[in-house]
Amino acid sequence: MVIKQTFLKQFKPAVPRIYLLVIAGLAWSGVGLLLCWHVYDWLKDMHGIMVLIPVLAGIMLSLIVFHFGFSRIARKNIDRICQSDKYACIFSFQEWKSYVIITVMIASGVFLRRSTIPKHSLAVIYLTIGCALFFSSLLYFNRVWKKNTNEHPNK
Repeated sequence: MVIKQTFLKQFKPAVPRIYLLVIAGLAWSGVGLLLCWHVYDWLKDMHGIMVLIPVLAGIMLSLIVFHFGFSRIARKNIDRICQSDKYACIFSFQEWKSYVIITVMIASGVFLRRSTIPKHSLAVIYLTIGCALFFSSLLYFNRVWKKNTNEHPNK
């Protein structure tokens, strides 16, 4: 059994844990910016109050979602990554159960985008989640580049 585990371990795509923080930050910011890009695409032909209302609503709601939701998840992930082995599987930047949630969120996003719900209404939802994800990604980058701490993420 030990030989089998040793053999399989050589195929594990392990990286230094600081890379996990960077990968997580890039993933969260990338998805957040992608969602914001959809909003831009949907609202680019609108003018005045028709753009202002969904944008302001989305940004205000994103601050709430960031504070009470995504920032807590990101901090939990950051703590877990920083306490992991010096080298960890590249896919462990998220907990395994988070991948199920991510799949549900992607499927929900595709469903909403293809639904008959007006795009200016969807813009609020997409901007809320997109900005909250982007703001949360900054926590990962902050942890990587934090200078005022004795604990380096790669120790």
